[in-house]
Amino acid sequence: MQDNSNTNAAQTKTWSGRFSEPVAELVKRYTASVSFDQRLAEFDIQGSLAHSRMLGAQGIISQEDVSAIEKGLNEILQEIRSGNFSWSLDLEDVHLNIEKRLTDKIGDAGKRLHTGRSRNDQVATDVRLWLRATVDDVVTNIRQLQTSIVDLADAHFDTAMPGFTHLQVAQPVTFGHHLLAYFEMLQRDAGRFIDARKRINRLPLGAAALAGTSYPINREMVAEALGFDGVCENSLDAVSDRDFAIEFTAAAALVMTHLSRLSEEFILWSSPRFGFIDIADRFCTGSSIMPQKKNPDVPELVRGKTGRVNGHLVALLTLMKSQPLAYNKDNQEDKEPLFDTADTLLVTLEIYADMLRGIEVNKPAMRAAATEGFATATDLADYLVKKGLPFRDAHEVVALAVRHAAGKGCDLPDLPLAELQTFSRKISDDVFAVLTLEGSLASRNHIGGTAPNQVKAAIQRARKSLGAA
Repeated sequence: MQDNSNTNAAQTKTWSGRFSEPVAELVKRYTASVSFDQRLAEFDIQGSLAHSRMLGAQGIISQEDVSAIEKGLNEILQEIRSGNFSWSLDLEDVHLNIEKRLTDKIGDAGKRLHTGRSRNDQVATDVRLWLRATVDDVVTNIRQLQTSIVDLADAHFDTAMPGFTHLQVAQPVTFGHHLLAYFEMLQRDAGRFIDARKRINRLPLGAAALAGTSYPINREMVAEALGFDGVCENSLDAVSDRDFAIEFTAAAALVMTHLSRLSEEFILWSSPRFGFIDIADRFCTGSSIMPQKKNPDVPELVRGKTGRVNGHLVALLTLMKSQPLAYNKDNQEDKEPLFDTADTLLVTLEIYADMLRGIEVNKPAMRAAATEGFATATDLADYLVKKGLPFRDAHEVVALAVRHAAGKGCDLPDLPLAELQTFSRKISDDVFAVLTLEGSLASRNHIGGTAPNQVKAAIQRARKSLGAA
């Protein structure tokens, strides 16, 4: 062991003996990360406890040192949880703050904790531990939001509304069917996080600064103690890899994109021009000048915060794009965008799940809108095909009928049979059953279709998948 007995006790930097002047105050503030990386403290202590026990088991430090380290770290953990830990900017980051406090408590045993590791592999381990727990929270919140979606869809499995393409009325769908589209998006989102967790869950510790360590460490022991699936198998990659942070942020950006799409629809649907839904007052605000206003602030902010998360993804990709191996100080810049992405995503999922429980649906308004814009025109074309007309010919017949109805200011079901028959002799009085909303919805009777019984079946499958998750 190195003899540190002559080390100046006033020194706080682990490398200060190399330099002839102290770090400038401006540089100290510029390079410090403790203001934001202190959220890693509990995970830093977890990693240190596993590391010290491994050092003891391998005979690298004494069991007396291990006991002292364990006692000291547990006391520090309680200080942090109670808010009584004093964070120092002079100590730069979460790791040195905890190490200095440990050394103050237990003396030289605290100095031996860092044997066989570097802050490079230490921080990579801390972030992976934190991110693994965060992924679990994200998946839980996604499942809660999916439950809210399914509950609302179940209440409106047969509520007719217009389906849109190009934001123009296209064909009738049910509101439940529309909502379940977002269930499917979130199902993919949850799968991405679960899959990403497998790549997050590898242990960097033991890579040391970049080349590994000459001490006889047991990385597999530490990995097992910390619940990792295995170790990072290249020391250079272990300390410099931030793919896991980028992958998490990319998955988060997709979730936010999906919720931004739903937000846009809620904003439109809650406006008087649509009047499809009413968002509970607790998710809205008023105007400082217009007393009648009820502004959909939460959906608007979700739409806006999506740009924030997308920006973090670009920032992380840009951060890594030109870095040579191995660790570089640039990587300190990974934490703030990663932390903010996680915070934004978690609260967005939580508030969205609650907001959906407060949505009131205006069924008459949805139904009235579904009867506008010739929503059943495709049903008429399908009807003619079933009567033996080629689809392209049927398409042209219906286009002419739509133009005629538009000129009269009415919808297709409002045209008398005799007028409809002027466009095709294959039309008979059974056509009006096809042109109703109920007939149109019921005809899409296959898996993935909008027929109410198919929506019910989809809801049952969704509930089953949530129960198994």
